[in-house]
Formats: sequence, C-alpha cells, structure tokens
Amino acid sequence: MKLSSVVVRVGLGAALALELGACAGRQQVAEESESRPSESLAAYYPLAVGNRWTYRVNGREDKTVDVEVLKEEDGYFQDNQGGQLTVDGFGVRDRKRYLLRGPLAQGNEWTNVVSVSSTERYRILQSGVPCEAPAGSFRHCVRVEARNRVDANTTLVNALTFAEGVGLVRIEVSAERSNGERVPQTWLELASYKLQGSDR
Repeated sequence: MKLSSVVVRVGLGAALALELGACAGRQQVAEESESRPSESLAAYYPLAVGNRWTYRVNGREDKTVDVEVLKEEDGYFQDNQGGQLTVDGFGVRDRKRYLLRGPLAQGNEWTNVVSVSSTERYRILQSGVPCEAPAGSFRHCVRVEARNRVDANTTLVNALTFAEGVGLVRIEVSAERSNGERVPQTWLELASYKLQGSDR
C-alpha cells in the first residue's frame, strides 16, 4: 500500500472525527439555546395582524373570549376587545402600562401610574419556568403579579402568565383583603391560539 493512500485514509478519518465532533458540538449548542428562555420581550407576546387567542373563562368550555389582532396603527396592535399593545425597548405595554418589563428576572419590579388616583405595582414572580394551559404545555414562561389598591381594605391582584412564543396563557384576578385573605374573582386560561406560522 502506498504511503499516500494511508495518509489520505488517516487524514479523512481525522477530518470525519473532527466533523462529527463539531456536529455534536453544534447540536449541543443548539439544544442549549433551545432550552434557554429568550431574553426578547417580544417573544412573550407575539404581535401580528391576524394572531388569535381563545381563552376559557373560569375553566368553562362553553364560556370563551376570543382575542384577535385586527390592525396596526401608530406602532400599536389593536385587537377586537379594544386592546392596544406594542413592544418597545423596555417591554410589552398598552397605552398606559407595561404588562411585562425587562429584565426577565425573578424579583424585577416596576410601577405604572395609570391615573391620578391609580398606581399599579408589578413584580416578576418566576421566569424561565414551565407552565400549562388547555392549549398545551410551554417550557419557558414568566409569571407576573400586578397589584392595584382599590381602597383602604382591598387590593386588586392580577397574576399574568406569559409563555415564550405564545403570549398570555393565564390571567387570574383576585381581591386581597387587608388581612391578607385573597378572594378569587375570575380567571382565564388559553384554550387555543393561531399565530403567524403556528396553529394550536
């Protein structure tokens, strides 16, 4: 056997081993990036005309709310329920408040002054955690609590759960009394959704 053919075979073998190692490395990097939650705030509320979400009210299949983005105007996406949302460099917001604000880290807090007599306080309770709804199981979710004092004895508490690549998957509203007791008011959970390039 010629020396050149041995060199070629050994060289090809080494190249193949290096390529397989590189592929394994790329696969590991891809898996790691897939398992990490996105830092992009837009990923937690995909906004595009035609996007649709259907929510069950209080777990009832016969009582639903359909939210559909109808148009974009002045940078805000308007839905059929009167909502107007946008994503800017700080977070997901409507015209008065940030519903989700970066950084997406547990404990992050922000305040929204929505009127002269109304101040809402928000805090991220959990970030990068799994969550579930009738529409499915989601790997990367952010749970936010919003508090707004109604009077001396009552605080309205909204718990919002956002799933990466999906949007709002759960909304829980309760009234908290001055003694700390919470009385559930209503809740919505995502039953199905249709986004650009996705259908569930």
